[in-house]
Amino acid sequence: MAIDPSLPRDRPVAYLSGRWLPAEQAAIPLSDAGFVLGTTVTERLRTFHGKLFRLAHHLVRLEHSLRIVGVEPTESSADLAECASELVAHNYALLPAGADLGLTMLVTPGTYSSLSSSEPRRPLVCLHSDPLPFGNWAASYEAGVALVTTPVMQVPAACWPPELKCRSRMHYYLADRAAERQQPGAKALLLNERHEVTETSIANVVVYRAAEGLITPPKSDVLPGVTLAVVEELAMKHGVPFHYRPLRLDDLLTAEEVFLTSTPWCMLPVSSINGQQIGHGRIGPICKKLLAAFEHETGVEITRQGSKR
Repeated sequence: MAIDPSLPRDRPVAYLSGRWLPAEQAAIPLSDAGFVLGTTVTERLRTFHGKLFRLAHHLVRLEHSLRIVGVEPTESSADLAECASELVAHNYALLPAGADLGLTMLVTPGTYSSLSSSEPRRPLVCLHSDPLPFGNWAASYEAGVALVTTPVMQVPAACWPPELKCRSRMHYYLADRAAERQQPGAKALLLNERHEVTETSIANVVVYRAAEGLITPPKSDVLPGVTLAVVEELAMKHGVPFHYRPLRLDDLLTAEEVFLTSTPWCMLPVSSINGQQIGHGRIGPICKKLLAAFEHETGVEITRQGSKR
């Protein structure tokens, strides 16, 4: 799985189904089921100081998603881990000082049979990276993120299980568009058919209520976030109770703090929901405490990394 030494050393590379190539040449065929139907299983990782964070955890989740959809790539998890490490070592060296990478793994079933009977139906596997756009969220560590609910709801578990991490995310796109129309700059907070809080388009939701501690929706209702699991570990380590239970919108509106967890930016406070201020409308002491613990865990000043861009 070593990168072809003949490839240019001064350009990013990508891995595509058994071969390394310049990143700009990585392309999915128009007949691929991932392009035609959106049947793409994916994982999104990041580096801290050029080191992939929780790679093994992401691979376990990827394996679970692949079992759900019945796709068996030629590459094993060990192969993917090796490819990921090779790709990061090459592409991280091209970044300016202080930058870090986002790494995407995606797997599709391969050629969509209704479009082509001649092409082999081998699953397609791609790994590629991009510099993390810290500037997109740097100010939100203090100022927070505005959320709004919209008529677009979470996909019911009868359609596909919440623990499947895939690219079939039209409902996320529509929800965020509706949120932007309601309040420019806001992101959508999705509810399920029972009108319970689930997640946003790119993050798990965590609530802090002084009488209970930290609360997040049941694992059966949301994507099991790798970053969310890290926050749970840190909370328990620092004596902050952590619970899973159904949450109604009022639980968030009356909470002392609400924050989001996701791979690229780790933790971001929520400043308002449907125009109603949460807490003091900025980062709260519990979020700040756990974010500092996250920085200690990774060895990176996460909140300052973006401000230096």
